[in-house]
Amino acid sequence: MLRSPSMSQVPSLLAAAALLTAALCGGLENVNLVAGRAAAAPPAAAARPIKLEWMTDYGDAMKRAELGRKMLLVYFYDKEPGEAQRRFERESLTDAQVLQRLQNFMVVRLPTDYEVSVGGERSKLMEHDAFAELNGKPGAAIIDFAHDAEDYHGYVVSILPLSDGKYYRFTPKHLSTLLDLPPGTLTQRTMIFAVRIHPEAPQSTRGRLSSVLTGEAREHSRHQARIRVQGHHNWSHRFQRITGLLPFGLRAQEVVAESWPNEGLVDAAIDCVDSWRQSPGHWGAVVSDQPHYGYDIKRGENGIWYATGLFGNSE
Repeated sequence: MLRSPSMSQVPSLLAAAALLTAALCGGLENVNLVAGRAAAAPPAAAARPIKLEWMTDYGDAMKRAELGRKMLLVYFYDKEPGEAQRRFERESLTDAQVLQRLQNFMVVRLPTDYEVSVGGERSKLMEHDAFAELNGKPGAAIIDFAHDAEDYHGYVVSILPLSDGKYYRFTPKHLSTLLDLPPGTLTQRTMIFAVRIHPEAPQSTRGRLSSVLTGEAREHSRHQARIRVQGHHNWSHRFQRITGLLPFGLRAQEVVAESWPNEGLVDAAIDCVDSWRQSPGHWGAVVSDQPHYGYDIKRGENGIWYATGLFGNSE
């Protein structure tokens, strides 16, 4: 058995964007011949460095992301940067893989004290519930404007504080992994992120992300959070039902975990994966290349997060 958390999806930011006043366009950081020899092939052109076009106006960035049906990366920075922020900008935001993946995103860079006007009143953007997991400190958030048919359209679907976490030292790999996650809610994507950054490179998220297994993982995590007890509750019945929903020949398999109390979402998800690492049975499922998979995590009123991983395999 294992340990982890949960949280309801943050409110849509589209309504807040509509109330932003006078959204202005944000600034953007914005063959040689050799005597006596055959002509040599021209040297390969050097790859042009990728330069990010950072917007600086949140309202405009949201509008452009929605019109372009793109994911929006919001980077909150301190005007007087600490070591974690300097390292993030020096290493992560210059990393080739990160820059390549960010070409498919809209990007906006905002100070942590950035204010918006809502209902005629000014307030700090970071105080919005959507960014609560950053605790008012530098970090990155991703808002999904790419999947307009999904219920998480316009919602924050990833959050990542820049400071080193309980189980990791922040590196470019963490941001690169975040930018390459499959579509899903904040809690679903955070669990997949936690699995993918584990140093032993578990393979369970290499297969097909199953909407059936994701939905079942969500419901069982909610159930555990509601009763505040971790476990494979009613598994014999759920196994038969879930297996019946999978492609022929696949059987359902489940792992569960809970976090320590009062952890943030990212640390709690990583904590749950660490719990699975301590159990040979659970880890055998998480580390294996699973044909179909789904993860989620929810927080109970006791401050503990409850995670569920579900797989469809032929074992």
